[in-house]
Amino acid sequence: MMKTMSPSKFCTPIVAAVVIFCIGGVGAAAAQPMPTTENGHYSLSPVADGVIRLDTRTGAVSTCSNTGMGWACYATPDERAALDVEIGRLQAENEKLKAQMAEREPTVTGKIDEPMPKTDSLKKPEPKVAEGERKIEIPLPSDRDMDRMMSFLEQAWRRLVEMANRMQKDATGKI
Repeated sequence: MMKTMSPSKFCTPIVAAVVIFCIGGVGAAAAQPMPTTENGHYSLSPVADGVIRLDTRTGAVSTCSNTGMGWACYATPDERAALDVEIGRLQAENEKLKAQMAEREPTVTGKIDEPMPKTDSLKKPEPKVAEGERKIEIPLPSDRDMDRMMSFLEQAWRRLVEMANRMQKDATGKI
């Protein structure tokens, strides 16, 4: 005859074994190093034909694609080195040109030695007159010239008023 065990007596050793196994498994898993993509060493960005991989420690960039044989990553050319070379060349050329400019004699100085005379630039200078000579006088318009000017202005004013009256009548429709 078989002896039966109660469920509580049977479950306790099994549960204890499972708990010990799980704790041991977690400890073993924690002891293993994580892959480099999970701890931030690489940053991956998807593109049309694969991914771009950035090495966050060195700054190197690679393009990775799935070929028929598996995934392959190829380093992209570093343009920063070429830019640094060009910057260095331009800086050397700039220094050379500055040295050439310093060797030349200055052709025009920025400031003259004697000060400029302090006069009003808008004021017309008075003509120099020798003793005994007359100054130049500008003749005023004659009365006849003034009358001609006044009649022209009166005639222009009348025409302007007549034109305004016509425009007002056109606007109201009384023509």
